[in-house]
Amino acid sequence: MTDFTALYEKYSPDVFRFALYLCGERSAAEDITAETFVRAWTSPQRIEMSTVKGYLFTIARNLFLQDLRKTSRRAELDREPLDGRAGPHAEAEGKAELGAVLAEMRKLPEMDRAVLLMRAVDGLPYEEIARVLGISLVAAKVKVHRARLALAGARRT
Repeated sequence: MTDFTALYEKYSPDVFRFALYLCGERSAAEDITAETFVRAWTSPQRIEMSTVKGYLFTIARNLFLQDLRKTSRRAELDREPLDGRAGPHAEAEGKAELGAVLAEMRKLPEMDRAVLLMRAVDGLPYEEIARVLGISLVAAKVKVHRARLALAGARRT
């Protein structure tokens, strides 16, 4: 048995326990413990036996702090956007477009505005629109179609 094997057998439970108390995760503590002994083994400096436990704890603590710094730089992003609303630029454009559409709608005859609003905003079926306005089903469909064309034509200009 080599001196390093004896060192590992004697101090690994203490280093593991110390690492576990630091990080709180068994797998991370095992990694820290293993890396601690690798660093101690590959160290160019001679380990003095009177301070070996403190030396190993220092290595373990530094490894823990190093990992902590790495993980603190990484922030997990939410899969969902924080705010589903449009940004200020898109909101301003939407308001401007809505204002233009409403201005064009005011230019339409009252009957055309009414059929368009009933269909587009309230989602009423053509049969209901025809019944409410006292017109035929065909007339309701034609009026909605013409009102949409008028608004589309006004938006292009």
